[in-house]
Order: sequence, then C-alpha cells, then structure tokens
Amino acid sequence: MEQAVIERAADAATTAAPRYDIYAFVHKGLRTWMGELLNRLGRTDPTDAAEVGAALDSLRDLLAFCRSHIAHEDDFIHAAMEARRPGSAAHTASDHLAHETAIRELEGIVGSLEYGPASARAATLQRLYRAFAVFVAENLEHMSVEESHNNLVLWETHSDAEIMAIEHALVASIPPAEMMGALRWMLPAMNALERAAMLGGMRQGMPAEAFGAVLAMLRLLLSPVDWHKVDTALGL
Repeated sequence: MEQAVIERAADAATTAAPRYDIYAFVHKGLRTWMGELLNRLGRTDPTDAAEVGAALDSLRDLLAFCRSHIAHEDDFIHAAMEARRPGSAAHTASDHLAHETAIRELEGIVGSLEYGPASARAATLQRLYRAFAVFVAENLEHMSVEESHNNLVLWETHSDAEIMAIEHALVASIPPAEMMGALRWMLPAMNALERAAMLGGMRQGMPAEAFGAVLAMLRLLLSPVDWHKVDTALGL
C-alpha cells in the first residue's frame, strides 16, 4: 500500500465522527508489552544465565501472543473486511505473513542463545535485541495502518453494533489463560476512563470469581493512584 494511501486513510480516520475502534485496547497493550520487553532485552546481563532465561521466557510469551493475535485478526477482522470489500485486507494480511516469518527468525535466535556456547551469549543476545527492535518497529507501523486504513474500511462497511459483534466473537474464541495474559498488558496501558469502562463491562459479563481474579492481578500492576481510581469507579 502506498504511503499516500495510508496517510489519507489516517486523516479520514482521525476526522471521522467517533466510531467503535476494535483495535484500540489490544494495540495499547501490545505497544506497552513490546516497549518494555525491548528495554528488558537491552539491559539483560549476558553473564547471568538465569536473567537471560527469564528474558527469553518473556519473549516467548510475547511471540506466542503475537502469533495468536495474527490468527484472530485474519479469522475475524480480515474476514469481515473481505466479505464486504474484497481486497481491502490485502496489505495487512501480507504484513501478517512477514510477521510470521520474523517470529520464526526470532525463535531461532532464542534457540541459539539457549543451546549455543556461553562464550557467544553476549553477541547472540545483542543480535536478538536488534532483531526484536526491528520487529517492534515493523509492528508499530503495522498497527498504525490497521488503526487508520482497516478501521476506515470497517466503519464504511459495518455498523458499530456489527463491529462489536465481530469483537465479541473474536474474544469468545480466546482461551481463558491467553485472555488473562492479554489483560495483564491491556488494562494497565489504558487510561482511567477506558479502564473503568472495560472493567464495568467485564463485571457484567464474567463470573464473579473470574472477575475477582482479574482485579487481584490488576491491583498488583497499577500504581496506588490508578488503583484508587478503579476502586472509586467500580465502587469496590
């Protein structure tokens, strides 16, 4: 997709009347997760095997989520776009194929770190850090295209109620453990109003025990000020 087309879509998405943004919260979580992990890899001590191992475990978690996220977007969002405007998801679908390749390459470097000689660990860790930085950069640009071009297609071809139905079907397909992993990054990345609105909807739609587990996790992740805002908004 030409840059001029992307820019026009971004301008149109920015100036359009407020519509439901299916990408907003998961992308906030992904940006935070990727940024924090990039920083972590950059400061990981290559002489500390336990520290390297913990960082690699975190990277594996992110890459597994990215692979699943790609499949969800292909199966639900891209399918909806293509059904009403054939060809409209071609650019981001092509990106997804490239991301799959990049994920496999990153996993290969992870394997080299785990099973290669300790003498090469510093150099391999540096190679992983740089490769992951490129992966993050490409994903940041990709998410911007989704939020502009893809959203505009959805808004022009679907009502907000239909977009929400797509999202509900997508979320319903995610296993509980994977959903908790996503919420661990999504909820802290939101602003207070977004967080309160999402938690309010979750409280209505989830069993009390499951919602309590989300709150218990969130309380450990938020600052006292942000937790107080949750407490006040939900009347906990």
